[in-house]
Parts: sequence; structure tokens; C-alpha cells
Amino acid sequence: MKPEKNVDVIIVGGGIAGMTAAIYTARANLSTVIIEKEVCGGLVNSTHVVENFPSYPSINGMELMEKTLEQVEELGVEVEQVAEINSLKLSEEIKTVETEEGIYKAKAIILATGRVPTPIPMETDCEQIHYCSVCDGTAYKGKKVLIVGGGNSGFDEALYLLSLGVEQITIIEMMERFFASQTTQDKVADKPRISAHTSTRIKELVEEGKLKGVILENSESGETENLDVDGIFVFIGQKPNTGLFADTVTLDEQGYTLVNESMETNLKGVYAAGDVNRKAYRQITTAMADGTIAALSIEKYLRD
Repeated sequence: MKPEKNVDVIIVGGGIAGMTAAIYTARANLSTVIIEKEVCGGLVNSTHVVENFPSYPSINGMELMEKTLEQVEELGVEVEQVAEINSLKLSEEIKTVETEEGIYKAKAIILATGRVPTPIPMETDCEQIHYCSVCDGTAYKGKKVLIVGGGNSGFDEALYLLSLGVEQITIIEMMERFFASQTTQDKVADKPRISAHTSTRIKELVEEGKLKGVILENSESGETENLDVDGIFVFIGQKPNTGLFADTVTLDEQGYTLVNESMETNLKGVYAAGDVNRKAYRQITTAMADGTIAALSIEKYLRD
């Protein structure tokens, strides 16, 4: 029999939106638990340098999230990390979240599940395909890597991997042009160990127990090229992480959560915050704003 715990607020997701909300609910003397399937920090953990956060001209993303988590825990918030959710019941007045370790119940819940990287469009169990250079880049010092994605993320991560000592980096973009800013492209153009190609996609992975290389195809000419690589880093965008509640919470056509100005969803007592919501801009500070609004709305909802 799993232990049950009643709290005032459950927050699903320990990124910056969820942790900001927890700071506000805790300060309002609302008992709060954060349930995070991995480690707290979300996508900010994979940002090697944050330069647009007030009070820190420049800070490592993981360090910023560690400081935020410390503040959250000092306020008495219970934090469950590496906790997979088995079931989520949102339709009743009392919301229920069940994990492997226990069952949590609350009148109010914040969905702050964020976004997840869009996976490479091919079936593979290859362990040398990555979506976070901060997490996995150090293993490729002195080696060759392929970056899939010609936007700002792809180019920025190429520069970061270069700083880690990666020997050779190839960037490919399937479209006819790159989407990174010209300033970022210019920085990469000056680096002889980085090459970049448009109208190019992976046709096939070359695996012999582990990744040995790729076969690239030019979509304009149809020509193919064998490229030896030790690892692949994929930066082709993110998609909303709404699978847990797609059947109950109203989403838009792209799968993002629809909320009102109070961050409330179509279900009473169910709020959503951060990158999981439909919105024009997704930044650390906009996620914090969502978390703040959701928490203040919940305080009013529970007090009324």
C-alpha cells in the first residue's frame, strides 16, 4: 500500500516556472510538493551561459537552477526528483498524483512540465545521440560530432562543444538556409574546426555496436556522403510535454496548454505555467512570471 499525503498545492515539473511558483506558495504558507521526473532545473540546466537573467550578468544555467532549488528547499517545499508519475487525476475537486513512491492529493495543482527536445526523425536505440551538450559534451573531447539543426541552438552549441575540445564539428540543416542569427553564424564561420551545410539530412546511421558514422544526403542534388562521427547532437526544436494530461486539459492544435490570465486551465483548480503554455515568447523570465501568477491565483482560489 503506497503512502498518501495531503498538501495544499502539487506542482508537476521542477523547472524555473515550477520552482518560482513553489517559492510563492511556500511564502503564502501553503504546503507544497514539487514532483519532477528528472532533476530540477528543466531546459535551463542545458544552457551553458545565461546572460539575460536580472542580477547575474552571466551565470551557468545549472548553477542558476541549483541556487533556485536551494531557495525552494529552504522554504520547506518538499521536492521529489527522479519521480515518474504513474497516474494523474485532475477532473475531481481533489487532484491526485501517483508516483512509484506514493500518492499526493491537493485541491490545487500547477502543471509546469515544460517542453522536451524534438527527437531525431528516425528509429534508433543509438546511445551516442544527445540533446544536451552541457550534459554530454565533455565525453567528446578530441572526437568528431555531428550537429543536426541550423538554428541558434545548433550554432551556439557548436561553439560550446568547440570550447570543450571537440576535434571536428559538422552542422547540418535540412532547409535551404540556416536560421541562426547572422552574428552567430559569423562566429562559427571563423572556426576552421566547424563546417556547416544546408539542404542536408541524415539518410542512415552507420552502427557497429555503437555509432561509427552517418550517411548524409543533399536534398537538392541527391548526392550522398559518408561522414565519420563519434556522436550526434540534435537541436531541431522542442515540443510541449503534455502527454500526461492531454486527455483532460484543453490544448491548442500544437499541443500547448490553454490558460486564462490567471494561468487556470479549463479545469477548476488546475493551473499551468511556463513553456508548456501557448504563448508568444519563451524565456526564463516569462516562465517565472507564469509561475508567479499561477501561485498567486492559487492562493486566492484556496482562500476564497
